[in-house]
Amino acid sequence: MRKPIAAANWKMNGDFALVEAFAKHAWPQGNVEKIFGLPAIYISKAHELGLEILAGEDVSAHASGAHTGEISAAMLKEAGARYAIIGHSERRTDHGENEALLIEKWKQLKAQGLKVIYCIGESLQEYDAGQCDAAVLRQMNPVLEAGLVDADTVIAYEPVWAIGTGKAATAAYAQEVHGKIRALLRDKAAGVADKVRILYGGSVKPDNAAELFAGEDIDGFLVGGASLQADTFDKIVGAMA
Repeated sequence: MRKPIAAANWKMNGDFALVEAFAKHAWPQGNVEKIFGLPAIYISKAHELGLEILAGEDVSAHASGAHTGEISAAMLKEAGARYAIIGHSERRTDHGENEALLIEKWKQLKAQGLKVIYCIGESLQEYDAGQCDAAVLRQMNPVLEAGLVDADTVIAYEPVWAIGTGKAATAAYAQEVHGKIRALLRDKAAGVADKVRILYGGSVKPDNAAELFAGEDIDGFLVGGASLQADTFDKIVGAMA
């Protein structure tokens, strides 16, 4: 059985006081793996304070060198991260990131033994045009063909039209897409297809978490806005217990 994940993605939010509040919070114990994706400047502080599993929100495609402002996989690892999020729709949109670049980032993470949370999802235009399947294939096929997906890979399906909009996908729709992602994995990475965890992201809240999590192929959540309050994120974790 796949261990469920509740992953927080703070994006460009938070401060040291929030890190301390999360570190002091009495998180529920049990079978849910809690991952905290924080701005890179806070990772080492969170690690020092004993916050559980940490993730970078991005990583450089380069190991080192003249790349001002970028943060390498080795730096994330030294700061205490065990995962990194790549391919988030905001990175794809704001910075023009594509699969070729993300493959290089993924290689850097694997070289350092860091696990990948790889984000995919269709835009509003693709959703309205019924092109969700095509979007998933466009984002998944290159990394599968590059042989990067392994048993530790986490896929985060985030319909872009549901991120920060308050409009979540229905539980049925989310499970349908997750099922298709699982089927693609069975076709192209059969050895690990049933081990890869697939998360849903997009306006996840305490009041819809349990219904979404009931989907057979929904292994947890990548949570944005609702992960900025410990009590709220705690309730999402509780809905999965």
